[in-house]
Amino acid sequence: MYSSEEGSAPAQANQWDTVLQEVGAVEWKPALRAALILAVPVGLIFGGTSFLGLLGLVWIAAAGAWAVSLYARGQRASQRSVILTTGAGVRIGLVTGLIAGWVSFASSGAMFYARRFLFHQGNEFDDVWQSMVAQVSQQWQQISAANQDQQAGEFFKTASAWLLSSEGRAGSALGGLIMIEFILVVFAVAGGALGAKFMTKARARSQG
Repeated sequence: MYSSEEGSAPAQANQWDTVLQEVGAVEWKPALRAALILAVPVGLIFGGTSFLGLLGLVWIAAAGAWAVSLYARGQRASQRSVILTTGAGVRIGLVTGLIAGWVSFASSGAMFYARRFLFHQGNEFDDVWQSMVAQVSQQWQQISAANQDQQAGEFFKTASAWLLSSEGRAGSALGGLIMIEFILVVFAVAGGALGAKFMTKARARSQG
């Protein structure tokens, strides 16, 4: 009986070693390399004004999953046993989304600056902004008049005046860019998690 108890200890230790291997920390040097390869072009595409920017959500989700795949492929090439968990995929996707968001933020800011101060095209998107604010303000005024709410009407007038000011335009642009970055991060995290999950299932089927 004593010998059987001694023999059970290595088995338990091997079991814990397998669990630790499955939830091991991400090696960030190759992970960052894979994220940069995919996040930079996605950020540039999403930060543009062409119709390709509408595909950014699909691109960023695919980039998160692809970054996980590149990372796992590089680990296998270095003869390391890799079992990516969903948590590891989430972390790689998070980094991919943050990098893509920063690139999109910087490229959009540079584009707006160049159009306004270098190419003197600021009147084009200023007219679009003023038209949009005027349309929304008119709708607000109609709603407040229908409800006979003078306080709401005054508030809408004040809000419209602020949105048309230079501070309001800058704040709205900044808020929009921050929202875009948040959306990119969310979709990249989802893509990274799904990529790790699909790879785990594919490996289980190949081993089975």
